[in-house]
Amino acid sequence: MKAQAISHYRCPDCGPLGLLELNQVSLETDGETMEAELHCTACGATHPVHGGVPRFVPRENYAASFGFQWNRHRRTQLDSFTGLPISRERLFAVSGWPQHMEGELVLEAGSGAGRFTEVLVGTGATLYSFDFSTAVDANFRNNGAGPNLHVSQADILRMPFAPASFDKVMCLGVLQHTPDPEASFRSLAAQVKPGGQLVIDVYTLRLVALLQWKYLLRPLTTRMNSATLYRWIARLTPPLIPVAAVLRRLFGRAGARLVPIVEYSHLGLTPEVNRDWAILDTFDMYSPAHDHPQSVAIIKRWFEDAGFERIVVGYGPNGVIGKGHRRVPSAAA
Repeated sequence: MKAQAISHYRCPDCGPLGLLELNQVSLETDGETMEAELHCTACGATHPVHGGVPRFVPRENYAASFGFQWNRHRRTQLDSFTGLPISRERLFAVSGWPQHMEGELVLEAGSGAGRFTEVLVGTGATLYSFDFSTAVDANFRNNGAGPNLHVSQADILRMPFAPASFDKVMCLGVLQHTPDPEASFRSLAAQVKPGGQLVIDVYTLRLVALLQWKYLLRPLTTRMNSATLYRWIARLTPPLIPVAAVLRRLFGRAGARLVPIVEYSHLGLTPEVNRDWAILDTFDMYSPAHDHPQSVAIIKRWFEDAGFERIVVGYGPNGVIGKGHRRVPSAAA
């Protein structure tokens, strides 16, 4: 944890009044506090800093499968590893944000191993990135050296920041995996400054989407131990990759859905990276405890109810995209 980060963190139990102090520092490395405690001056609660990452939740929780997959596939989806701008292009296409954001304070909710973190760090913004799972360990290893990055393990419903703190808030590929996506959205919306922007995407609630293999098999796979499920997927996925690739070439995206895996050879990945990405994302389909897709109408209502304006909602590469600006209170108000 970098020293300057503490000014923006708050005790999640106390909100804006929960200022934190750094205590019990037992290890520092290259300007990072690696092992310590954060003490709340309001309620006296302590939150550990472990492995350079402040922990505001228990290390293991309902998102444990994500920690499992992202620490095993720490680099698989990084643009710097694949040599392709896949994450970069998706991030800027979805958000419409500029590629240079020096002086802005940005929040990334649900970082995974940091595929989008890597891109956001490159914009020059001061970035606070968190995940509920131990995927933060992978993100810290991948991107923690960035001087403008601060990583924490936290709950989207109890974020360790003062409300209305951020110029921009992003949450891609995460809300559907929370127990209550609408409540999670409201929590994100509360972090946006007046005039600031929120960008999300979420799986699509449509009949054709619900007729995927994953919704047929998840009643079984979500009951399996993560390690056992992963072994089966790692064994069964590679032989199905060429089948899925042929079906995609013949019938497009609908053809690719005829097999119970995903693969990305059409993106130009090497066979080895495509194999690893296919195993990773197939596991990502079947393992999460929660999978709650949403419709365009529902996402639009969320933004309206939260007091956003200039709202844009539509379909994107990973489902429904929603973005809007938090309304600035009028002077009369």
